[in-house]
Amino acid sequence: MSTVTVAQALDAEKPVVSPEAVEQEEQVPSIDLSSPELYINRHLSHLQFNIRVLEQALDERYPLIERLQFLLIFSSNLDEFFEIKVAELHRQVRFGREKVGPDGLQPQEVLRRIRELCHEQIERQYAILNDVLIPAMEEQKIRFLRRREWTKAQREWIREYFFDTLMPVMTPIGLDPAHPFPRLVNKSLNFIVALEGKDAFGRDSGMAIIPAPRSMPRLIRLPDELCRGGDNLIFLSSVIHAFADELFPGMEVLGCYQFRLTRNADLDFDSEEVDDLARALKGELQHRQFGQAVRLEVADNCPDDMVAFLLKEFGLGENDLFRVNGPVNLTRMGAVRKLVQRADLCFPSFSPGLPKRLRDRKSMFEALRQRDLLLHHPYESFTPVVDLLREAARDPRVLAVKQTLYRTGNNSEIVAALIEAARNGKEVTAVIEIRARFDEENNLKLASLLQEAGVVVVYGVVGYKTHAKLMMIVRQEDNELRRYVHLGTGNYHQGTARLYTDYSLLTADQEVGEDVHKIFQQLTGMGKILRLSKVLNAPFSLHPKMVEYILREMRHAQAGKESHIIVKVNSLTEPRLIRTLYRASQAGVKIDLIVRGMCCLRPGVPGVSENIRVRSVIGRFLEHSRVAYFYNDGAPEMYGASADWMERNMLYRVETCFPMEPLRVAPRVRKDLDLYLEDNTGAWLLQQDGSYQRVAFEEGAEPINAQQVLLERLAAAAI
Repeated sequence: MSTVTVAQALDAEKPVVSPEAVEQEEQVPSIDLSSPELYINRHLSHLQFNIRVLEQALDERYPLIERLQFLLIFSSNLDEFFEIKVAELHRQVRFGREKVGPDGLQPQEVLRRIRELCHEQIERQYAILNDVLIPAMEEQKIRFLRRREWTKAQREWIREYFFDTLMPVMTPIGLDPAHPFPRLVNKSLNFIVALEGKDAFGRDSGMAIIPAPRSMPRLIRLPDELCRGGDNLIFLSSVIHAFADELFPGMEVLGCYQFRLTRNADLDFDSEEVDDLARALKGELQHRQFGQAVRLEVADNCPDDMVAFLLKEFGLGENDLFRVNGPVNLTRMGAVRKLVQRADLCFPSFSPGLPKRLRDRKSMFEALRQRDLLLHHPYESFTPVVDLLREAARDPRVLAVKQTLYRTGNNSEIVAALIEAARNGKEVTAVIEIRARFDEENNLKLASLLQEAGVVVVYGVVGYKTHAKLMMIVRQEDNELRRYVHLGTGNYHQGTARLYTDYSLLTADQEVGEDVHKIFQQLTGMGKILRLSKVLNAPFSLHPKMVEYILREMRHAQAGKESHIIVKVNSLTEPRLIRTLYRASQAGVKIDLIVRGMCCLRPGVPGVSENIRVRSVIGRFLEHSRVAYFYNDGAPEMYGASADWMERNMLYRVETCFPMEPLRVAPRVRKDLDLYLEDNTGAWLLQQDGSYQRVAFEEGAEPINAQQVLLERLAAAAI
């Protein structure tokens, strides 16, 4: 494989596979496994995941504030869906560059179905908020006071707040030839106002726009002494509604209606056509907030003529309009958690666990020389990963540190340790993916910070996002150099390590270390593809090897042997992997897929996927780990990966897939997978038609919640 070119290895139709695998793949099945009827549209599948998130808001087993959070996550997810996915479909239609996926649906038809589903679910979302959650919160003395409910004392306090805090930073804009419609920022809260009368200059356009100050909180807590107990909150929008007339002295405000515009937020530049990627990205970031309009949300009481005016101004049609019964910017309601301080209405806090062998250890290097260490976040702490890097920064025998960074977060201890290592004279290299969506600006700042400390910063490979999670430490031990490695399924972000489920593998295995060394060579240097011993990597060996392993299970099944595949990923969309899974199913392989989000594979199709079951687990933590298990005729193989089973991850990103040691690590992960397959409280089953049904909890059966079991099993303490 060392002589294969990058272009050859990236050919999606002819990936690098063994001759035996090619022979198996080329056997023509009796059913056309490329038929569009066998594939679910990826965008509609994505929406189904978001609907499952919304369903959690109705689950009374969750604490009340957490139910509200699920409803708000639905809004946040939908925002990004419109900003990226719907925006791309709009672009395809606008420029006549329609792309049809394996499901055969044209972009216009996909857009039609998206709008239909979104209108239905958004209406349902606001009904849940208004009819279920807000009344339930009122029972807990958490009140969202409407203007008609304000007492005289409260109104006076709010009036002072408006004049002292809000009005100085507000800029109402009357619309006339000298003041055209303002260029509004993506997802900002705004108001369209109907006016009567003439202003000081004799203007009487009859209409104005009020952009809400982005720096101001959308929820405001009233002083306790003005209320009758409990937690009393008001919306910023209510304050602006109440005192909008103060912004237009001498004129009459006939109506004031909130609206919110969603724009295309994807960055649009050809990374292969620029001389300086970082500089080009900085230029694009300035335009992100003002991309093409894709959605308009307005208050449901906004008059039709004003709605029509807004739609025309933004170049949108009626199908892009969403009338809502409540705040148009629900995501900002997340402030409730901090404003009310009700621990009894939130998930119990917990302390992540620490493996026993690390509790009294003096050195991470010593611990890893003994054997590999597997951590399952967030149940187990991310601290050992940070500790290893900190120890490396201060150890005089450490010569070099290399790390990939995709998302890190502010005030990152990982970044601080890299800076310390560089200042202590280590050779430190950071491969920063500055194109990590919505983290581009942070990553550019991170790159500058590291460069100032003497870290060698590279931006990966042009055209291929570096999504791999790798850290390598080179240490002088006796007369040899030894490599210590961390490979993960998640990011080097300590915040998400408390919210996302992921695996971290720390090892001193020299073959793995050599493989990681070669991957860093490919990322920072140039040359032919390097053969790896244990680690699989995209865009080279990962995709063909997964195909090969699936076909191996198929051959075992055809020979009458036991066969089983378990795959846990966030998304499954790659057509060739799906076709290969179909073929394995046809041969009788038992296939269990645990797919959190998008899944384009259609289970339960007679003669095709009867042996495939697909489940999605939604719970307190975001399921993020990627694992593949193959029974392999009684010699099981287990892999963890940074990659989902998607085209972009397999073919157009730098990813890693690492083996889990069969005697100690792999059995533990298999036990975790079995938990997810047994979950009967937070699991959903994908149906043949693309919908999902919640796993039925049988009366008398023991409730199994995989996340809760892992929390109790691995966390140090639940408080």
